[in-house]
Amino acid sequence: MQLPLVVLACTALLCGANPLHSRVSQLSADFGVKVFQEVAQASPDRNVAFSPFGVASVLGMLQLAAAGETQTQIKAAMKYGIKERRVPPALRWLRKELTAPWNQDRVDVADALFVQRDLPLAPGFMKVFTRVFHQAVKQVNFTEPERARHMVNHWVRDSTHGMIGDFLAPGTVGALTRLVLVNAVYFKGLWKWPFPGAATRPRLFHKSDGSRVAVPMMEQTAKFEYGEFSTPQGVEYDVLELPYHGDTLSMLIAAPFRRDVPLAALRRGLDTRLVAEWKSNMTRVPRLLVLPKFSLETESDLRQPLQRLGIRDAFNPSTANFSSLAAEETLYVAQALQKVKIEVNESGTRASSATAAIVYARMAPPEVIMDRPFLFVVRHNPTGAILFMGQVMEP
Repeated sequence: MQLPLVVLACTALLCGANPLHSRVSQLSADFGVKVFQEVAQASPDRNVAFSPFGVASVLGMLQLAAAGETQTQIKAAMKYGIKERRVPPALRWLRKELTAPWNQDRVDVADALFVQRDLPLAPGFMKVFTRVFHQAVKQVNFTEPERARHMVNHWVRDSTHGMIGDFLAPGTVGALTRLVLVNAVYFKGLWKWPFPGAATRPRLFHKSDGSRVAVPMMEQTAKFEYGEFSTPQGVEYDVLELPYHGDTLSMLIAAPFRRDVPLAALRRGLDTRLVAEWKSNMTRVPRLLVLPKFSLETESDLRQPLQRLGIRDAFNPSTANFSSLAAEETLYVAQALQKVKIEVNESGTRASSATAAIVYARMAPPEVIMDRPFLFVVRHNPTGAILFMGQVMEP
């Protein structure tokens, strides 16, 4: 059942962490949220499932490969530099915290760089990449596009435990492809207080266009962390927290009090500071929660959202600079995309995302087609002697 609900997968800051680590985590999450804002704003009436962590991870890999103004634009949008001395340890700390067994709920994170096997990489790039991301560079042959696409999709399928299958569609990669940077996230969490299946029944869901539709809704009465808030524009809304059984992860749900208020009124101010404000101003109170079961699958083209955030040169064949990756060939980002699936039911949540940037070599030079009369000259260049010359009026 597809419901008009915006789902945001976001990384919360952890208490007691190194301040620098927490700052990098916050900046990473905020960048991903900004991209989400752009994606959702472009499609205000459709379901959106998104992974801020995934897009921040792939842009981090791109930043590592970039140089010059291209790198400057990516760094300015993300507000931190991947090559800065203390950032890689902060990123490794973040991933360790996300995937640690003490979370009890399962989180798997993986990165990969699939590179054309004969592409001469810049000296030291592979060493820096593996140091920052702890992942090996995988060599493929994009001149066999279907085989290369299958290898990427197989890695994504394995990394998302089968949730995301055909990530790259036919034709996505080809002879001009030089590398594909991919991040995959898998999450499986059980509610701390599962919804009783017997209580699930059809109820009316009020859509943004004023119409109504009957959907399966779960319900339970429990003590939840709950708060009432208002936007700077005076829109009142409530927030409720659903914890997963490990207590380190939770789902926060926010909705306007009034059904006629568009969700965009809340979404516009969303960032990690606001989420932290919610968390610090909630109290445990008894509530009867009625929540739709839902399953979303979203494919997002990230090119325009990233360009609107100032990352422009990376997508321009004439201005892109990825010389930190390969100095001998001009590269640019041809596509940036993400696919997310999320399932929420009585027992908990299962979600996966795959995010990729597909980097091409600059397109072949413009053709010069001699389909009209032309001259020819055969010249001995060391001496300047012209051995033959002529004109061709009709071959």
